[in-house]
Amino acid sequence: MDFIRSMVARDLATGKYDGRVATRFPPEPNGFLHIGHAKSICLNFGIASEHSGGRCHLRLDDTNPDTEKAEYVEAMKRDIQWLGFDWGEHLYHASDYFEELFGFAMRLVDKGLAYVDSSSEAEIRERRGSVTRPGTNSPWRDRPIEENRELFRSMRAGEFPDGSHVLRAKIDMAHPNMVMRDPILYRIRHASHYRHGDDWPIYPLYDFAHCLSDSLERITHSLCTLEFDNNREIYDWLLEHVDAPSPRPEQTEFAALVLEYVVTSKRKLRRLVEDGRVRGWDDPRMPTLAGLRRRGVTPAAIRSLCKMVGVAKTNSRVDVGKLDYAVRNDLNRIAPRAFCVLEPLRVVLTNWPEEREESLTAPAFPPDVGKPGERRLPFGRVVCIDQDDFREEPPPRFRRLSPGRWVRLKHAGLIRCDSVVKDPKTARPVELRCTFEPEVVGGRTARDRGRRVTGTLHWVAERHGVPTVVRLYDRLFTTPDPLAEGDFMDALNPESEQVVPGALVEPSLAGASPGAHYQFERHGYFFSDPVDSWSGRLVFNRTVPLRDGWARGAPQAAAPKEVPDAPGPAATPAAAAPKRKTATVPPEARARFDELCALGVAGAAAASLVRSPGLDALFVAALPSCPEGAGALASWLVNEVAGLSAGDPAGTERLDPAALAALVQSVEDGRLSHRLGRTVLSALLAKGGTFEEVQAGLDLAEISDEDVLRAIVAEIVGEHAEKATAYRNGRTGLLGFFVGEVMKRSRGKADPRIVSRLASEMLAE
Repeated sequence: MDFIRSMVARDLATGKYDGRVATRFPPEPNGFLHIGHAKSICLNFGIASEHSGGRCHLRLDDTNPDTEKAEYVEAMKRDIQWLGFDWGEHLYHASDYFEELFGFAMRLVDKGLAYVDSSSEAEIRERRGSVTRPGTNSPWRDRPIEENRELFRSMRAGEFPDGSHVLRAKIDMAHPNMVMRDPILYRIRHASHYRHGDDWPIYPLYDFAHCLSDSLERITHSLCTLEFDNNREIYDWLLEHVDAPSPRPEQTEFAALVLEYVVTSKRKLRRLVEDGRVRGWDDPRMPTLAGLRRRGVTPAAIRSLCKMVGVAKTNSRVDVGKLDYAVRNDLNRIAPRAFCVLEPLRVVLTNWPEEREESLTAPAFPPDVGKPGERRLPFGRVVCIDQDDFREEPPPRFRRLSPGRWVRLKHAGLIRCDSVVKDPKTARPVELRCTFEPEVVGGRTARDRGRRVTGTLHWVAERHGVPTVVRLYDRLFTTPDPLAEGDFMDALNPESEQVVPGALVEPSLAGASPGAHYQFERHGYFFSDPVDSWSGRLVFNRTVPLRDGWARGAPQAAAPKEVPDAPGPAATPAAAAPKRKTATVPPEARARFDELCALGVAGAAAASLVRSPGLDALFVAALPSCPEGAGALASWLVNEVAGLSAGDPAGTERLDPAALAALVQSVEDGRLSHRLGRTVLSALLAKGGTFEEVQAGLDLAEISDEDVLRAIVAEIVGEHAEKATAYRNGRTGLLGFFVGEVMKRSRGKADPRIVSRLASEMLAE
């Protein structure tokens, strides 16, 4: 039993709250919930469910109209229910209590414990002092009670502009806890609230609204993370001086869930979204619950992680491998097995009759899982294996197929490579000629007959393979603590997503429904993308590999290929800092791979190009028109062109290389956002044409017009002069507010990177 549950048990034993247990989960709806919130959700809802009559409230602390949206509220409700919890009838909003909170504030004014301060934000900040220097009183601190009352009522009536006054508690400007140095309780904000519209021109601050909302809802145990430790004193002070009824809720702090290689600040996650570094809050690389769900992480795995981490009083960083372990452990039991060949290499069985086909039987789950179910595997003269499973000149300890070696095709039989057919231009293997032997003849296995079998391969019959797009996901950041130094954006992993456009899966997956889990044998656990998969098009996201390629400093791309055939979950790996990735390519493709890397192409993208001759040909044709952007051009080809053309192979034939180069150059130059670049690319793949023609047809010209964007930015800055002043006084985080307002006014068409630069320049003036 953790220390919080022990505390609840003591309170029940002493009758402190008349036998009641009432907790709450109180997120601010200014973004999507993330993995860090999961611990608080599990703790609050879990404790409530463990006691008869216990209840957990979902309360949206919506007191900041500048950043909150109904969209975020609905996303939070959806995520909590997906995680397995329900608030029943207890759904509340802090904004439900605006009248009551105003009354509490007026009570403090009438007691002489709150006053209206007319100082500027900069003056208030300067007078707060520091941890070593006491603060100084505001010149407005001794206003008469009646004057404070009238001013506060006028603030409520909307008679003053933003930033002209605030309401502050009158406590002690020399208090050692800086939170207690006359904290601000209310500020003026002439902004439309997503629930109340323009009814309220003043809004309470978090510390004021939070504890009083707890009291109004008769919460017994107010559980929060350690970052609010210093706020407990103001929490108790407010409850006492507004005469909140007893017994009053008590704040108790616990350590937050902080994972390595993960950023969970909603403000920073919003920056990733607005800057186009991810495709939205539910991008499978995001640590949001929506992103994890789309990646294929199960709610049971997240609950298991929270239980594994436990409830402690001291902050620590948790090895992200614990999450991967929890995911593998859950998916091992529920994900049926299937064959997927990521980069097909044709294998012709020369001694198999050309027209003969058989239907083999394979279990849907291995024996250790203990679940029933079978799948049928068509087998014929031509099958495909993964290119990585063949080496013409095998390195030491290579245990797959090479000339003269015998390997096992799982559930089928044995093959020996007799000869290799190569592409005359690239000298790359394009076909293997092999001899086939059934695994069992007359009751005797191949080993009984003296065969030395070096490995077991998965495969897909060429005639029956189902084309699919596979997305291989990796960690979004390259360092364990992306916030440790510098801009966290500098720690982004450029290879966090690799798109494999030409994969083949066995025919049993032809009807895979969106949101289905599978284990692709030897590759990992995969999830049919619930957004991008539809009838006739399959897109699979890798949820987690079968083993952690970052353990002991080895990144996933360089992990050994010799994954055991046993499908059980791997043990929790030790944490270690990863080294830079090194892509693995066939030796015969190494020269081309090195050429691409010399041009500035990232290793993963170069490996994808050498394995996709069609994409490499497009790269060669487009490069002369895009001389400064080889890396960007390759990235667009393997991550965007491959994915968007997967359901229409003729799309790449319609794509003019010069148009592709112009598109990439426009995005790199900042004349077109990455998101709208994808829109243009979709049109180019669908109907061809030049970049200029398609761009004009989609009416996107104004997106790259800095004069148009500068005018919108100037308009927004003028409308929010007080925020512009605050930005210039050091609140640089407000840049995101201005970018967001421009995006709303342009209906999402403005390029956030250009807007961010223009806003920074204008606000610095």
